[in-house]
Amino acid sequence: MIIKTVVFDLDGTLLNRDESLKIFIEKQYERLDEWLFHIPKDNYIKRFIELDNRGYVWKDKVYQQLINEYDIVGFTWEELLQDYLTYFKESCIPFSNLISVLERIKRNGGLIGIITNGKGQFQMDNIQALGIDKYTDTILISEWEGVKKPDPEIFKAALQRLEVSAEESVLVGDHPKKDIKAAQCIGMKTI
Repeated sequence: MIIKTVVFDLDGTLLNRDESLKIFIEKQYERLDEWLFHIPKDNYIKRFIELDNRGYVWKDKVYQQLINEYDIVGFTWEELLQDYLTYFKESCIPFSNLISVLERIKRNGGLIGIITNGKGQFQMDNIQALGIDKYTDTILISEWEGVKKPDPEIFKAALQRLEVSAEESVLVGDHPKKDIKAAQCIGMKTI
């Protein structure tokens, strides 16, 4: 069977989330220095990254914890969250060779999809910030789809929109269960 489609995860696969997060949180600290100056910058960055747990803890909880731990006053967790939603896209870093890989797939007649868990507009802003939306044939974001990985329905929906079978598709992802095992369960090849 010929592979016609490559479906990618976003965070940790196309988007170098760890590096992007470090850049963002450093910029956030500098932007909000007036309210955060009493916290050593390295402590703020380190603690944010710990609480974020590789993106598996939504930022409302992260910021509530930071406010409590560091006695941040004059700035609410809601305002910190809004800052994250507004400015994270400006810190998005792709993995090396991202565009050349996508261009090669397209040049060879392949279809490209993205399946990502997360908040709809936030994830779309990040995809657009990376400049990869123009290469994709379909993008599925869990909030907008009403289903999230590892549910097989989100993978099936992507294949349906791309009009390909699971056997003609490969999923590239970084999470052993949510990406790899889930895609394998419906018959996709995985990387």
